[in-house]
Amino acid sequence: MSNKPQKQLQTYLDEVKAKTGLTVDDFRQLAAEKGLNKASPFVAWMKTEYGLGYHHAGAVWYHLEHAADLIASPEEKIAAHFKGGKAQWRAPYDALAQQIATFGPDVEFAPNLTWINLQRNGKKFGIVQTSANRLDIGIKFKGVPPDGRLEASGSWNPMVTHRVKITTPAELDVELLVWLKQAYEKAA
Repeated sequence: MSNKPQKQLQTYLDEVKAKTGLTVDDFRQLAAEKGLNKASPFVAWMKTEYGLGYHHAGAVWYHLEHAADLIASPEEKIAAHFKGGKAQWRAPYDALAQQIATFGPDVEFAPNLTWINLQRNGKKFGIVQTSANRLDIGIKFKGVPPDGRLEASGSWNPMVTHRVKITTPAELDVELLVWLKQAYEKAA
């Protein structure tokens, strides 16, 4: 989660506490006692019982569901992308990340729940998304026409312009690194 949504979430949680006098942990306990373990009944209960709006009640639910993700370290968040059937991609990703890190001291790996952002001083130049069958590498490469395996990202992810589908570790090659390095340089 980027800083802005995280700050908004915290604002909602602070407002809920100010209005109800209850913390997220209090709501966790109360919800468990009432057997509320799904979003819709939980939000409806908070709206009815405490007079909260949808976004405030939803923020509490989101925090309850994602508390571990919100406090996890970047390495723990990255590790979560390689659980289960995706584990086969961890070593190839690590090798790729090691190469990307050589682009400069300002390279950042900023994982969220869906993908791993590749950033230069906070400015995204690419993303990595895992599945059991492949790695999808998104590249922010404005002005470069799609060509061959450097395809348009289309509706896959509007935060990048191109996507490269990696189905074997051998496809994490020099050509891909050149594209990523060029995107990194444009992110200056």
